[in-house]
Amino acid sequence: MLSINKNKDYIQELLRRPEDLTLDFKQGITDKEKIAKTLCAFANTAGGLLVVGVSDDRKVIGIDVDEEMYMLESANEKHCLPPVSIKFEIYEVEETEEEEWTGEKYLLMAEVSKSEIGPHLVLSKNGEERHFIRQNDQSMLFKTDPSGLAQNRTEEGIDDGKDQTE
Repeated sequence: MLSINKNKDYIQELLRRPEDLTLDFKQGITDKEKIAKTLCAFANTAGGLLVVGVSDDRKVIGIDVDEEMYMLESANEKHCLPPVSIKFEIYEVEETEEEEWTGEKYLLMAEVSKSEIGPHLVLSKNGEERHFIRQNDQSMLFKTDPSGLAQNRTEEGIDDGKDQTE
């Protein structure tokens, strides 16, 4: 079992940071294939920190650490080709409301190392292997067109790397 860390200042500083190339917040892990995209994108880009147990409005909601760690390890084993390197840390956050202690909540930090052996591909449920990278605060499908130019696909469309203002 991992030791439990307590560092209120570190957690408060982390919660003030916006999601970016190397930081992502999740309330919990519900879909192994979906979280594998984030894990592989971190490994394929610059590495990153996944913080599990934080709501969209940056409130610590807490989690079942064992369940979330199982979901991440299972996603890594089943959907990341090859599996990425993940280092786990657990943080306890004591909750108080108007000077009254309300209990402790736990956060799981999953630090994904930048890969030296990549690319890491995501294996979908239908057997398709896809390459994801991190761009700003999103995990994006990385494609290469027949001419060899790299293209990144997003929900909104294709970024061919050219500045549209030219």
